[in-house]
Amino acid sequence: MKLPFNEQTLVRDIVNIFPKSSDLFKKNRIDFCCGGSIPLADAAAEKAVSLESLMAELEDLYSRNVNSAEDMEFWTETPSAALVDHIQVQYHRTLEEELALLSPYVTKVARVHGENHPELVRMHGLFYELKKELLEHTAKEEAEVFPALLSLDDPAAENRETILMEIKELEKEHDHAGSILKELRDVTSDFTPPMDACGTYRLVYKRLEMLEAHTFMHVHLENNILFPRYFADITV
Repeated sequence: MKLPFNEQTLVRDIVNIFPKSSDLFKKNRIDFCCGGSIPLADAAAEKAVSLESLMAELEDLYSRNVNSAEDMEFWTETPSAALVDHIQVQYHRTLEEELALLSPYVTKVARVHGENHPELVRMHGLFYELKKELLEHTAKEEAEVFPALLSLDDPAAENRETILMEIKELEKEHDHAGSILKELRDVTSDFTPPMDACGTYRLVYKRLEMLEAHTFMHVHLENNILFPRYFADITV
């Protein structure tokens, strides 16, 4: 089966074409959101990943999912207002719920096991830094930035450059959240619990990894699909 992308396709564009590829990129620690604007071959080289093996895995994954029910049109063709609504419902609301539910587990694991596993103390601090960052970020998006962005669909909209500068600031905040997630992955040894980890300890690591995947796709939808629509003909 011929793939609709190759080694020179940008990582972010591969995810646009085939969203399921994000699972494979995550496994190989290839950034497809903030750092996705480079060819796949370069991204693989940066992470010392075999390009031949990666392409083979992508081909296998694609062949197994090409006939799935996933709506590919949604990602790139849906009007901006509907896409913003999807981001808020499927990512912001889900994020708020997961952060609230996960917080007591993170605190408990750090308190109970932190003496023998000091990396958990750092994990605890990073999680709460990320939580504060993401909740403030999504609140600002919904209250201020998304409504302003959608106003640009009117060619006569005022303050266009000011609004686009606010979008650039959002992208910087995405970068900061990404850096926290990278440090969380490092401090937890790729979310791999030690042999003596209890069930709650293992649950926290698994849910942190799921939070990472959720956040990466959230950022991807904004950075690589929504925001570029408004920068196509403007240099800020």
